[in-house]
Amino acid sequence: MAEKISLSKKERLSVALRSTFLQGSWNYERMQNGGFAFAMIPAIKKLYKSKDDQIAALKRHLEFFNTHPYVASPVIGVTLALEEDRANGAEVDDAAIQGVKVGMMGPLAGVGDPVFWFTARPILGALGASLAMSGNIMGPILFFVLWNVIRWAFMWYTQEFGYKVGTKITEDLSGGLLQKVTKGASILGMFILGSLVERWVSINFTPVVSTVKLSEGAYIEWDKLPAGGAGIKQAFEQYAGGLSLSPEKVTTLQDNLNSLIPGFMPLLLTLLCMWLLKKNVSPIIIILALFVVGIGGHLIGLL
Repeated sequence: MAEKISLSKKERLSVALRSTFLQGSWNYERMQNGGFAFAMIPAIKKLYKSKDDQIAALKRHLEFFNTHPYVASPVIGVTLALEEDRANGAEVDDAAIQGVKVGMMGPLAGVGDPVFWFTARPILGALGASLAMSGNIMGPILFFVLWNVIRWAFMWYTQEFGYKVGTKITEDLSGGLLQKVTKGASILGMFILGSLVERWVSINFTPVVSTVKLSEGAYIEWDKLPAGGAGIKQAFEQYAGGLSLSPEKVTTLQDNLNSLIPGFMPLLLTLLCMWLLKKNVSPIIIILALFVVGIGGHLIGLL
């Protein structure tokens, strides 16, 4: 009896590394097929010794394939298990391998976008940008490192999961697991992004509501400050002590809104943009409209 051929961890790791370039030869006819075949080469070389069998295996994986580039990993893992079974004499034909790939790539494609593009990447980007805006060099570094750690860990462990579970993974995917993952990721993303609305969205209504003249002693009397650095120091101390910079207190519409519900108008603007997106309004149109409203509001003295 011939010895069973098994893929080592080193060979599976080589496949995972190659899968990073899944879209390296993306084309309009078969999309990610070239990248998928490229990723499978180390496994094919190990499992099939004859040149003809290797060529046939490569042709198998040059069929149409397209899914989210990161969630392709469990599909690759299952495919590795099927190819290994076939190389060891199991009744696994080309149609079975292609059928599993096609059956998995559709549902998984719907998971990749909300989990990675709409949740993980915006959250990490917002955290990195927050640090960068304060002048911290760790902002872009944090984004780059965390994003690639999450991406690579997900790709490696899901490929290993697919390889170990084999064709049974399709049973797990049909049991509502994908819907639960998608829903959980969406809820988490909305919660995090919602908490960042007040920080990232800014609206300032400039119309003056009232002007009140302050009594003496409630504001800094600039003409009575000593000259030079001593005067500057004293001005800072008085301002820190609560004195106003001018003898008049000007209250704008934005001040009143902030005293009632801080961040309410940015939240309304965010909800409006979300509603427009839900109505299939182009994001480009929304961005241009915000530019027009912002410039127009500034010209008329509203913003």
